[in-house]
Amino acid sequence: MKMPPEEKKGNRKIIATIVLFVALLALGVGLAVGFHRQLDQFRSAMSVRKSAKTPLLIMHYYGDYGFDEFLREGLASDASTALSSENRFEWACTCFAALGNENDSMLGRNYDYTQVRPLILFTDPPNGYASVSMVDITFMGIFTGDLSLQNRFRLLLAPYYPFDGMNEYGLAMGMMAIPQADGGKDPGKVTIGSLQVVRLVLDHARNVEEAIALLQNYNVDFSGGPPIHYLIADATGNSVVVEYLNGKPVVIQNSGPWQVATNFILSGRSLEVAESTCSRYKTAYETLREANGVLTPAESLLLLNQVSQRHTSWSIVYGLTSGEVRLTMNRNYKQVLDFNLDMKMNR
Repeated sequence: MKMPPEEKKGNRKIIATIVLFVALLALGVGLAVGFHRQLDQFRSAMSVRKSAKTPLLIMHYYGDYGFDEFLREGLASDASTALSSENRFEWACTCFAALGNENDSMLGRNYDYTQVRPLILFTDPPNGYASVSMVDITFMGIFTGDLSLQNRFRLLLAPYYPFDGMNEYGLAMGMMAIPQADGGKDPGKVTIGSLQVVRLVLDHARNVEEAIALLQNYNVDFSGGPPIHYLIADATGNSVVVEYLNGKPVVIQNSGPWQVATNFILSGRSLEVAESTCSRYKTAYETLREANGVLTPAESLLLLNQVSQRHTSWSIVYGLTSGEVRLTMNRNYKQVLDFNLDMKMNR
């Protein structure tokens, strides 16, 4: 049976109206999403404030900073977010995990570098885990504490530049310079920068096992230097040092309730050789061994003081179970800044 011309015309109008409505709805949703992200970016930029009596900046990033989109493509072939190799001799960071007290385990870390502009960053992405991390904003090209509108919006890239941090599941991570590393060039893998490795783990790993699994999926670009390795620890008492050798991550598991890493490659070295290689490593390792991996936050800061250098810019202790963060700037261990991350296990 043929449809009357009037009914055909009416149906076409209905279909056209529906198509138009769907298109307008999609446009409205897109505009709403875009507006919401811009609003989050504005709130994030305006959240930056200065800490009293210290050079520290404090920032809360609201909403999505596009890291999942970045992970799909990785770095452009001509781009690098690796650390600068300038003043390479002054890289002397120390990192340790003190895991002997399951109710108060922690990761301690000294960031030893000159001409630093530090920022503590709180993030809570919609598709990842909330975290707190430290950023040296000089690697973003910001060399002053000037909070002009331009600098505030430049700081929206801060989530891509974490040097250490801890997430809401009690997984923490620090990085240290070493003589060499090879992050691989597997064409089947996305390539990310050495600092985005830290963001990847903080955003998407709840424990060391998940972190190791994630790292298998990416090449790491160390171009520009220096090469680095990572110490990762979690609230369950596990820790690893991850080094990139021959294009693949090599994992060194903790053998006791503590682990230490400084500025030499641990793979293939005995404890005796490791302790003779670096005095800071020896001091930290022996202190943790004598304590069987049990240190209070105050004792952890004391140990960081003992292994600090003339150019230690910050010392930080992450409470993997408590969510407490204790931070000192420029070796002023009498002035401790206290922060807190709301942990999943404490809610």
